[in-house]
Amino acid sequence: MAFTLPDLPYAHDALASLGMSKETLEYHHDIHHKAYVDNGNKLIAGTEWEGKSVEEIVKGTYQSGAVAQNGIFNNASQHWNHAQFWEMMGPNQTAMPGELEKAITESFGSVDKFKEDFSAAGAGQFGSGWAWLVKDKDGSLKVTKTENGVNPLCFGQTALLGCDVWEHSYYIDFRNKRPAYLTNFLDKLVNWENVASRM
Repeated sequence: MAFTLPDLPYAHDALASLGMSKETLEYHHDIHHKAYVDNGNKLIAGTEWEGKSVEEIVKGTYQSGAVAQNGIFNNASQHWNHAQFWEMMGPNQTAMPGELEKAITESFGSVDKFKEDFSAAGAGQFGSGWAWLVKDKDGSLKVTKTENGVNPLCFGQTALLGCDVWEHSYYIDFRNKRPAYLTNFLDKLVNWENVASRM
């Protein structure tokens, strides 16, 4: 099926007071995400992947151990990543639901330790990529990081929370201060109810 750019689930300026400006979302959603959609549609046209779901394309085109991934994978995975990312944030700060807080505490020792590990993963990702909270195949929760557009689907994991650490996600608002962006993301932008719903 053709990729389509989803509408943001909130207005472009809805996160501005929480640290993600209207300008960032205009560039990030309207230009960067749209480019993954448009390029992905061009690349899958006339191939075996035309008509497949985004998830099938990501899993089917990922090349484990490859130095660089192929164009179809890069655009499909980044389309999927961003579609999740918009939903994982929100303008209405929500408390972490009890079920999620319990699972995080069991896995990391405390919510603060989880946030510390997540921020360290994002800050430590060299170059472009993502930081993730995932539910692994065995049901345990883990913090991971991936390069470029690689995501948890590639490893049979469930993405509960993802943070884009490509510079286009934070440079307008935070310049080169990626750790500050990650702290702000966790403290002010995450829609914890959305995260819990993915469990």
